[in-house]
Amino acid sequence: MSNNPFARLCDPDWQAFLSCLRREGTPRRVHHIEIYLDEEIKQLLCARFELLAGLDPADRYFALKREVALQRFLGYDYVGGKLEGVDLSFNWLNVEDTAGAKREAGRRYINEHRGPITNWEEFESYPWPDPARADAGLLEWYEKNLPDDMCVIGGLTGHFAEDLSWLMGYETFCIALFEQRDLVAAIAERLTNMYRDVVRQYLAFDRVKIVWGTDDMGFRSGTLISPNDLREFVLPGHKMLAEMCHAAGRLYLLHSCGKLTDIYLDIVNDVRADAKHSFEDTIEDVRDVKREWGTRIALLGGLDMDFICRASEAEVRARTRATLEVCQPGGGYCLGTGNSVANYISVENYLAMLDEGRRFS
Repeated sequence: MSNNPFARLCDPDWQAFLSCLRREGTPRRVHHIEIYLDEEIKQLLCARFELLAGLDPADRYFALKREVALQRFLGYDYVGGKLEGVDLSFNWLNVEDTAGAKREAGRRYINEHRGPITNWEEFESYPWPDPARADAGLLEWYEKNLPDDMCVIGGLTGHFAEDLSWLMGYETFCIALFEQRDLVAAIAERLTNMYRDVVRQYLAFDRVKIVWGTDDMGFRSGTLISPNDLREFVLPGHKMLAEMCHAAGRLYLLHSCGKLTDIYLDIVNDVRADAKHSFEDTIEDVRDVKREWGTRIALLGGLDMDFICRASEAEVRARTRATLEVCQPGGGYCLGTGNSVANYISVENYLAMLDEGRRFS
């Protein structure tokens, strides 16, 4: 490895990471978290810092070994793990990717007009995946080979609101909430049963200490459907998954984009999620949320995506320190971007954020 961009070493410590998420006091150092890094960013970082030395691309476990090496280098206490073979099929639209680290296959977007399920006949014929036939090979390898100082975050799962919208198409979904609520309820039930089985398998692995539910429920000024509809069709699924995790002594994190002010009490008091992720400055500053909710739920990330793309390195460093000064005391905060390490962000700014987290410690 050459040209290390970090001023200080940062050894993984999953136990301290969990203690931070549980708000058990100010941690000894800053812990970092991201819902994911785009593949293009992973490849760029591995090449720039020579992280693949000693790894054989022909090794069937090369991708997993690369993930461990990359996560450790960046200072994360975990790797992400999931079942394979439980993905749903949707109607996608493709456009050219204009990011600096361009995705040659293009960028995909959901067809919001019409999804694969718009009536009962399509519901019955839809190829629902069977979690009992899922491939747990990735989790099995991590269970045996992951370094002892790291844990696994199981996910991404629990896409109740997203899957309802994507399976029907957002326009069709909104109309169905008035005209076909029985069909909406049937899809929600299938999703609940599927994700229950997925998370049950996650919890069978001791190295999986956290499950991350990911479910965008809002946009800039409110929720994508009414709070009451979320309470009927979406939030009960997250509550079920959180209860399963808590009964097994694990944590349940919730990622959701958008303004969720109208359901924050539901997330904290009813769902009882252990942490909330995804923050955007035009909606709410993570520092303000920390002041209001930080004693009741952990908060993750918060360095706004637009800011990270446009700001100077000095501005990113200053914003990182200012965020940590508010959010670090008492625990219950992990440093990260407002959403994810997408292939269009400034890699230099991302690395500067991580470095400031180490320096703050």
